[in-house]
Amino acid sequence: MRPRPRLLFPLLILVVVIIAAAAYFLWPKSGNPNALWNIVSQKCLPNQQQNGQPAPCSQVDEQQGFVVLKDIVGPLQFLLMPTARISGIENPAVLNAQTPNFFIQAWQARHFMADKYGKPIDDSNISLAINSEYGRSQNQLHIHISCLLPQVKTTLSQDVGQIGYRWQTLPDKLIGHNYLARKVSPAELNEKGAFRLLAEEVPEARENMGHFGMAMVGLKGGDFLLLASQSNLLLFNFASTEEIQDHNCAVLNPAP
Repeated sequence: MRPRPRLLFPLLILVVVIIAAAAYFLWPKSGNPNALWNIVSQKCLPNQQQNGQPAPCSQVDEQQGFVVLKDIVGPLQFLLMPTARISGIENPAVLNAQTPNFFIQAWQARHFMADKYGKPIDDSNISLAINSEYGRSQNQLHIHISCLLPQVKTTLSQDVGQIGYRWQTLPDKLIGHNYLARKVSPAELNEKGAFRLLAEEVPEARENMGHFGMAMVGLKGGDFLLLASQSNLLLFNFASTEEIQDHNCAVLNPAP
């Protein structure tokens, strides 16, 4: 039986959506996907080892296995990256208990934002984010340390009272996308790490880590809120959790 004419148009739209989304996933990203790794391995590390200077990075900590680099986008955005070659959240190394706790390190590195800003920045305005394998342009693990979008800050402040210490769906969407959320204490985050908390507690996450992006914000009282977004081809969600950030930091200069 032939499809009825009135069903053809929605079917055609669905096919176009699938093709466009697939093209986004599969089409090579523009630029050099190894640019960040080249900065780490060919500039920051050698300069630190040979001259005792981390430039162009702001910090190189070989013992703890990370560097901090000022991103070219935004006045206050920084990136934390491992000194080891780790492609991203999909790399099995992130679930190894011996791998540095990159989220803890990134949170501790937030002071670089205030240093550059010239005055203290309240933790409620700061966020961390790592994009999924399909929502990033670089193949070296990097956590964005940047400001939180004002509207995301408002939404999270409204929803946080409904979130517990187990993963659950955030009541409201962020930037039009569904997010999982979970509170975590500093002790638990330090013991487990954000990646392992996701892999061990969210069904099928361990086998599909590359499909997830993660983010983290601080809460009053010292706990944290972890966020996770899973890529969805049909919904054009590539789990780029960097979307909750504002690299222009409007939250620091609210409109009168």
